[in-house]
Amino acid sequence: MTIRANKFTPDVLISAPRRSSAVPNAQGILALYTVSIYSFESHKKTTEIRTINIKNGQSTLITNEEKTSEPSWLGNGNEVLWLRGKEDGTTELVVGSAEEIGRSYIAGSVPGPISDVRVKPLGNDKVAIAFTAKTKPNGTLFNPETEPKKMSSGKLYDSLMVRHWDTYVAPDRNAIWYGVLSKVKPHITEPSGRYFLSRISNALQRSDLECPIPPFGGSDHFDLSSHGIIFVAKDPTLDPAFNTKCDFYYVSIPDFSKPSPSLPQKAEVDGLEGAASSPAFSPSGKGAAFLKMTQNGYESDKNRLVHIPDLSKLPATNEVMMSTNGKGPWDRSPSSVSWGGDEETLLLQAEEHGKGLLYTLTVSAAASAQLPKPITSSGYVSDARPLAANSPYLFISSSNLIDSSLYTILDPSAPASVRQISSNSRNGSSFSLFSKQVSEIWFKGSGDYEVHAWVIKPSTFDHTKKYPLAYLIHGGPQGAWDDQWSTRWNPAVFAEQGYVVITPNPTGSTGYGQAFTDAIKESWGGRPYEDLVAGFEYIKSNLSYVDTDRAVALGASYGGYMMNWMQGHALGKEFKALVCHDGVFNMVNQMSSDEQYFPNHDLGGPYYKAMKTWDKWDPSRFVGEWKTPMLVIHNALDYRLPIAEGLAVFNVLQERNIPSRFLTFPDENHWVIKEENSLLWYTVVLNWINKHVGLPPYREDCEEEYVQSRPSSANRAEV
Repeated sequence: MTIRANKFTPDVLISAPRRSSAVPNAQGILALYTVSIYSFESHKKTTEIRTINIKNGQSTLITNEEKTSEPSWLGNGNEVLWLRGKEDGTTELVVGSAEEIGRSYIAGSVPGPISDVRVKPLGNDKVAIAFTAKTKPNGTLFNPETEPKKMSSGKLYDSLMVRHWDTYVAPDRNAIWYGVLSKVKPHITEPSGRYFLSRISNALQRSDLECPIPPFGGSDHFDLSSHGIIFVAKDPTLDPAFNTKCDFYYVSIPDFSKPSPSLPQKAEVDGLEGAASSPAFSPSGKGAAFLKMTQNGYESDKNRLVHIPDLSKLPATNEVMMSTNGKGPWDRSPSSVSWGGDEETLLLQAEEHGKGLLYTLTVSAAASAQLPKPITSSGYVSDARPLAANSPYLFISSSNLIDSSLYTILDPSAPASVRQISSNSRNGSSFSLFSKQVSEIWFKGSGDYEVHAWVIKPSTFDHTKKYPLAYLIHGGPQGAWDDQWSTRWNPAVFAEQGYVVITPNPTGSTGYGQAFTDAIKESWGGRPYEDLVAGFEYIKSNLSYVDTDRAVALGASYGGYMMNWMQGHALGKEFKALVCHDGVFNMVNQMSSDEQYFPNHDLGGPYYKAMKTWDKWDPSRFVGEWKTPMLVIHNALDYRLPIAEGLAVFNVLQERNIPSRFLTFPDENHWVIKEENSLLWYTVVLNWINKHVGLPPYREDCEEEYVQSRPSSANRAEV
């Protein structure tokens, strides 16, 4: 039973069920998914594996046993495979059934932690399985629980990376492992037989390749067919800290129960030297598609679509939608590619004006210069796949700004006719959120172009009243505020406190054409800042219900940089308070970041070659102009922008007697993920901004016990 919240608060957001994308079975009758729920009463998270009946929306629990994860349909029936982690670091492969709830057995055990499971029926009661796991330098499986304890904690490096995201880099690397699940003959106690796992093999054993690519790669970095594995990996001859170049590889596997006699074979794509992603076999397994960028060192370059008609003829490939000017006729950058139900139809996900849309493209149409066709028009698609084997319909998982999870069925030939299977929050109503709260504006930017922004109003909005402004600046900087649900930085949480929330997508944002994204290069505090000034002036002049005299601005990562930049410039004086989460303070300190290709690209080269540009956009140069009260948040495990940046900001604010607070989480990285930490984050942030615009505090009981030091007499009255 769904319980409706009277008001959408951080407690409600964080404790609400979080549902994964769903995967339909071969018959298109049931879809498999997971849901996790955190309880602030028990302070525990439970995870459930469930199915949903696609016809009537009824959900059924398969298992809620602890440490279970990653369910997959096993074969073409209703058997389900999932993982179960053990205290000794090993992983059990458990098989159950969507038809016989409560019955399950162990099909095999892997002597280490594994994830990113993919399966493929082979026929004759056999299923190929592939998964990823950490692997020692000698190619054997790594289990941290069984590794000998070293007497010293020292770590010695001769090359980069030393740290990546939130971890010190170790000798073990990601690898793809594979095997066969074979069903034994049925007998009287097991009429349908049981699956058992064969020996497993490392697909990357005799190579220097790593897949998935850290830190965020997963099952989206490889795919499985009945005769092999395709994957993407960084070029092992190049320093990963300074290069993004990746390649596509194919490993032929004649027998999944044995090590492959073949080494990974690389695909060649003329002129594309950047990152690669989203490898996908065609339904027959004969061909494949993947995405690849042009520029090495630019992580937000445009993704180009590459088609491989016949993997047996590698290294030959075809770039789809090429043009003589090298830009391509389609000015969007797809984030993923997959296949429809045939060898012709490709499914592309791409941002478009603050939405994450699904497009279709046929291979033959692409050859005749036709462009991808959008088949969704709102929200943000997270997954799309054929409803059933040989079905023309698609099963789509998505979300939007008021609904955390939607399952729908769509006919690509009639995309306007969408059938909703399930909404996790009853289209927002269980959160007391409604579609009328969300709207869009466009305003003139600093040049001859328009800038887009989302507007989220309180659910109790009254057009005759004025509301304080929460101006949210996104990170990236090559990113965007989309019509998409998020547990971190959820705009509706701020709106329900009594703000009109406006989330602009200034220069550098994605989904508005590659030129708009690229234009932030060597202009971090230039065009984007000017766009934000223009947006603030537009709000002041055109939105009568917004009280810009009671405005606050908040941002993380690049958005945090912009808070520091605003502090030293005129726009910062327009706000009653600022919130800077994990932002850049001193540009030179970006040399301590993990991925050095990022500042080197965006700032026109390494510091010793582009010193003027690095210094030009350095917020620390303008600390003499800082006046606005600021909350600073920076976490100890943030190796993207190390914590010294946040400490420096707080030091300056305190020295100048500017009202300020510093919040840190020793166990969090660039993001705040853990539920109890997330609640404290929202509490401190909302209490801070509410106080400065005259709104009541969100809650005070959760905050005081974490205060480590009291303000000095100079600013005690202000904090």
